[in-house]
Amino acid sequence: MKGLRVWWIASLLALAGAAAHGVESDPLPVPENSERASAVRLYNDGVALLVARNFKEAQQKFEAALAIDDKLAEAHNNLAFSLRMQGRHNFEASLAHYDRAIALKPGLAQAYMYRGVLFVQQGNLPRAREDLDRLRKLDQKLAAELERVVDGSGSGSERSGVAGQYE
Repeated sequence: MKGLRVWWIASLLALAGAAAHGVESDPLPVPENSERASAVRLYNDGVALLVARNFKEAQQKFEAALAIDDKLAEAHNNLAFSLRMQGRHNFEASLAHYDRAIALKPGLAQAYMYRGVLFVQQGNLPRAREDLDRLRKLDQKLAAELERVVDGSGSGSERSGVAGQYE
């Protein structure tokens, strides 16, 4: 029961973070006259679906974007988020996409944030704390939010003002 409660709290926290920050969900500028333009358009379509909380259709758009340009880190990050939001059965695939996003763009703070939330959901607090340490160097605001998620999971209780920020 405690594990389910921790997963639920982390889940609620992550979704609100996406809405509150918007950074990982912001559309990208479409480059002119390049193959990447099609991938970015699909990515931007996925972002709109993600914001509308249509995770399955967003997943399809991000996958289509990555079929054109596998090096689009933001698409890996948002695909990971979309997968994770569809349930625990997607956690392994979600982790692979967070890892790929970070490998492609090591400064993508949102990928560390949401991978950290995923680690909390999986009960892997040491890995969540590693992402928290890295995030502190990239984005203090996101680091503070991930820290609340990590700390909240240790006691199994909600902290005031935290629930509903990240799913």
